[in-house]
Amino acid sequence: MIMKKIFISAAALILFSIAGFSQIKVTGFGGQGNPTLYFKGVSGDAEFSTKVASDLKNCGWFDMAATPSANYTAEGTASGGTATITVKDSTGATKVTFNMPVPQGKTALAADNAVDYILKKFFEVQICSSKIAFSGQTSAAVKEIYYCDFDGSNIVKATSNNTLSVEPDWMPGRSIVYTMYGKMHTDIVEYQVSSKRSRSLCQFPGLNSCACVSPDGRLMALILSKDREVELYLKEINSKALRRMTNGKSVEASPCWSPDGGKLCYVSDSGGRPNLYVISTGGGTPVKLQTLGSESVTPSWSGDNKIAYSAKMGRNYTIAVLDLKGKDPQRIIIQAAGDWENPSWAPDNRHIVCSKTLNGKSTLYVVDTFSGKMRQLFNSSMNLSFPAWSGLAK
Repeated sequence: MIMKKIFISAAALILFSIAGFSQIKVTGFGGQGNPTLYFKGVSGDAEFSTKVASDLKNCGWFDMAATPSANYTAEGTASGGTATITVKDSTGATKVTFNMPVPQGKTALAADNAVDYILKKFFEVQICSSKIAFSGQTSAAVKEIYYCDFDGSNIVKATSNNTLSVEPDWMPGRSIVYTMYGKMHTDIVEYQVSSKRSRSLCQFPGLNSCACVSPDGRLMALILSKDREVELYLKEINSKALRRMTNGKSVEASPCWSPDGGKLCYVSDSGGRPNLYVISTGGGTPVKLQTLGSESVTPSWSGDNKIAYSAKMGRNYTIAVLDLKGKDPQRIIIQAAGDWENPSWAPDNRHIVCSKTLNGKSTLYVVDTFSGKMRQLFNSSMNLSFPAWSGLAK
């Protein structure tokens, strides 16, 4: 909603062996769908077994079957802090088998690592060890930063600033940068998840907002009004080095990085209405993207070169995807009531998290961009906004 205001773990060690494995191709909209999987459980550790079952369901890459007549069957055993998990196909042939530690007190993390390992071997993706940051409204004029696991569990309150703390983004190494509103200006602040410490990264006069960190963690793209114009800048994280990327009377917002760090996509009203533009991080002339709707805002750039954004269709905003590889150039992902905004890609390049606002209530949803299926991230009495999906734990 800020755009509207402007214009108005270390992974556990896994030992494995693979028998007869072949990777499965899953594609969206007309392609091959999810394989079915029947999970028989992990005997010897009920807590670990329950979390593995939950991750297999919520990862979105398998359709869970209620009976053994499925494409694959997974089961395991656990004893003495170690688990063995095996996945077999419908003929009974072993496709993946591996041993892994399940440390006491870290059952959930072990389950995340186990399912991510299966996903890596089957689909060359991972998602379970990632996290989602977001802004939660605790009172009329107060929003704080929170984060949770990929499935909406384990919610942690990161800030207690008693002001507007919004627009979180993840830095490599598990830090969160966000915009904090003060009396005279806004600041860009870094919150370090492990130490729970914070530091200010940017305090120029006026607006300091929309910080988005480069893939290598060295730079952040952000919006500043220090020269009395709302412009896009690049700033080094650990120095004062600053470079202005745009120059004009238009208003810019919501930058995001290409996966190789060589380009930025951002929002500008230089054409009269908010639309998406791409500019090289080395400078040059911005290029307007051909997008859907009368307005396009809040872009997010996936690791496989797709841009999800919020498109204004009629009176409401919905989520669309622009595939820069050209396979399926433009798709509306959501056709449901409400305003759908601020999409953020999961590290599997398939799912997004976004906000839905309906009848004054804002909630967060995870959406499968292949199938259009969605699930509410979790129930909350707070209004939730500005979701940001992290990379994988390292």
